[in-house]
Amino acid sequence: MTLEQKKNRLFVILAGIFLTNAIIAELIGVKIFSAENTLGFQPANLTILGFTMDFNLTAGAVIWPVVFITSDLINEYFGKPGVKRISYLAAFFIAYSFIVIFLTMKLPPADWWMEANNHDADGNYFNMDFAFNKILGQGQRIIIGSLAAFLVSQLVDVFVFQKLRKVTGQKLLWLRATGSTLVSQFIDSFVVLYIAFIGIFSGEQIIAIGITNYIYKFSIAIILTPLIYLGHYLIDRYLGKENALKITEDAAKESHSFL
Repeated sequence: MTLEQKKNRLFVILAGIFLTNAIIAELIGVKIFSAENTLGFQPANLTILGFTMDFNLTAGAVIWPVVFITSDLINEYFGKPGVKRISYLAAFFIAYSFIVIFLTMKLPPADWWMEANNHDADGNYFNMDFAFNKILGQGQRIIIGSLAAFLVSQLVDVFVFQKLRKVTGQKLLWLRATGSTLVSQFIDSFVVLYIAFIGIFSGEQIIAIGITNYIYKFSIAIILTPLIYLGHYLIDRYLGKENALKITEDAAKESHSFL
């Protein structure tokens, strides 16, 4: 297999991981879970701007770190053009997914389907069509906010990553990978909340929620830093150390010409 073939295969694999996790994260984001209960801890009860905050997070936060890591690997080996290409594609597919879901919510349910699924395991009645719409449906402002935050944070991430790459060269992978994620996710944490909830929550409450979300994202970004090195190691072995070095250098040069 030629180097070009390996490079193309690598991009397809990374793009597939990125797209799959980005879309799933958006779809499961409607569920809010307690991080403390999941880990067996007591509620955090943090006091932020006068609000008592716990780590009640969107379920999408569970797999968003996979998106961060994959984005950084694409940034390292394919540069700014690669990240922008996959980010725009992901935004398109996410929007497409929500459009399809919205259209299916308008389909009239079959009577037998409603009757066959109208009780839970304890015998309690429920409306399956309502449940379908409630689970898969998300507010328009939340969808717009989420898409806007995703695109803005991705563009910020690639900009910061390549700026740090220009300073660090091949060294300090953790700095450009984790550093760019910390900056981009700070912006992501507040963009989505302001678009989705301004006028519903007060500005102070939105900031308090954003700070709580960012504490989680900050912690996860630091904890998962070793996975960046693991991904880098596996890719270098696949491409060959010299080839990997050449590809990353080419990606950096191409990216810097756009900055």
